[in-house]
Amino acid sequence: MYKRVRLRDTVEVPPEFLADVTPDLVKRLLQDKLEGRMDEEVGSVVSVVEVRDIGTGAVLPNRPGVYYEADFDAITFDPEMQEVVDGEVVEVVNFGAFVGIGPVDGLLHVSQISNEYLAFDDENQQLASRDSNRVLGVGDAVRTRIVTKSIDERNPRDSKIGLTAKQPGLGKDEWLEADRRRREAQTGD
Repeated sequence: MYKRVRLRDTVEVPPEFLADVTPDLVKRLLQDKLEGRMDEEVGSVVSVVEVRDIGTGAVLPNRPGVYYEADFDAITFDPEMQEVVDGEVVEVVNFGAFVGIGPVDGLLHVSQISNEYLAFDDENQQLASRDSNRVLGVGDAVRTRIVTKSIDERNPRDSKIGLTAKQPGLGKDEWLEADRRRREAQTGD
């Protein structure tokens, strides 16, 4: 889920910028420091949007810059357990599909895609069913639910998000639309 949150952090202003410490400068420094970083409490910092307050600078021994505490607003993405998310398949491998959900990817394990057996087609980079001829490949839009979450603050790329699409209303958009049309035809709507 995307959120706008108020945060507080320390930023180092290098000596060459000390003559003009402005909110714009502090915002750029905070963006360089924080954007793309994963935090257990707030999730992934997508963007620093506004600096609200800059505290008094502090000088530390043997450090060239001056350190300022800053209050600022940021847009974050924090995937929540059981949240339904729309995403796009960014990679297909023999054990499932990686789905881009905001600034992170989640794993949709092959066992969590469908009740049908899905075979990996290495040549076409897709998972395919022999029974229904349904295919899941790179670029496909899917609706999934977050079922596991393990955030690694030190190495955000090592964070793991597990997804499922086996519940009603979840799956590849084309499959959901075909199911909806089939239900409407059966009920006469």
